[in-house]
Amino acid sequence: MRTHWTTADIPDQRGRVAVVTGANGGLGLVVARELARRGADVVLACRDAVKGGAAAAQILDAIPAAQLEVVPLDLRDVAAVRRACRQIAARHDRVDLLVNNAGVMATAKATTAGGVELQFATNHLGHFALTGLLLERLLSAPAARVVTVSSVFHRIGTVDAELLHRRPYRRWRAYARSKLANVLFGLELERRAAAAGTPLRSMTAHPGYAATKLQTAGFESAPARLAMAAASGAFAQSPYMGALPILYAATAPALAGGTFVGPGAAGGLRGFPRHARPAARARDPHAAARLWRASERLTGVDYDFAAAARG
Repeated sequence: MRTHWTTADIPDQRGRVAVVTGANGGLGLVVARELARRGADVVLACRDAVKGGAAAAQILDAIPAAQLEVVPLDLRDVAAVRRACRQIAARHDRVDLLVNNAGVMATAKATTAGGVELQFATNHLGHFALTGLLLERLLSAPAARVVTVSSVFHRIGTVDAELLHRRPYRRWRAYARSKLANVLFGLELERRAAAAGTPLRSMTAHPGYAATKLQTAGFESAPARLAMAAASGAFAQSPYMGALPILYAATAPALAGGTFVGPGAAGGLRGFPRHARPAARARDPHAAARLWRASERLTGVDYDFAAAARG
């Protein structure tokens, strides 16, 4: 008798529109593929449209009836996020599911054109803007969900919403900060959606330690990339297993808003999905509210639930 939740448990997704960021590879590709397998119309929102097209072709090879489209999305650039949202809104009168999955990990020191540290801008601010700009379409769905993908690294992150450019730069510290911001955002979105009386539910999830190209992409030297690849090969679980908590958070019918999902074994690094508990600092509503205000200021995106609900 099977006791663990797998993709076989995903409910029928026919008639639902799902937007998955970073769907050209890794966890995002698995999430997009499995949602399409269950009948969802899936928007692959990818920074590289060519890679997005290749991912769509790969899914179609496995699932010829899949309903897919590729939308260019550069989360580092709020103007590009606005363009992507206009394209999505022009094609769909509602969005039932938004999976905020794309991200970068442990990159060398860099800032966006707006002067924001790259990992924070990509992993948090881009998704904050995307969700806010799609809010009207999300509230047009009868029971929309937003799933924001974080990491076990959120437990060592710190966020000072008024001083985001800390010195000296440490790539893993910056990554952890962005992942903590993901959880703070996901929980605060749930609070605000519930307070506004909307049916929108916001979840957060993390994949544990999953073997994807993300782990090596941020390293410039070949020895560092090889070392990380070797560690991933020895200890990490597959992208399929890493995607299960995300898919569970996205589709499990009775899941309460604000749920945090991760692997259930090896201290949250491996295994099948289970409900988890975020770090205490990620559950601080005052820190979340400060981060929210800073995010609105940095992106120029305001969340007006009443106006979005009216359409």
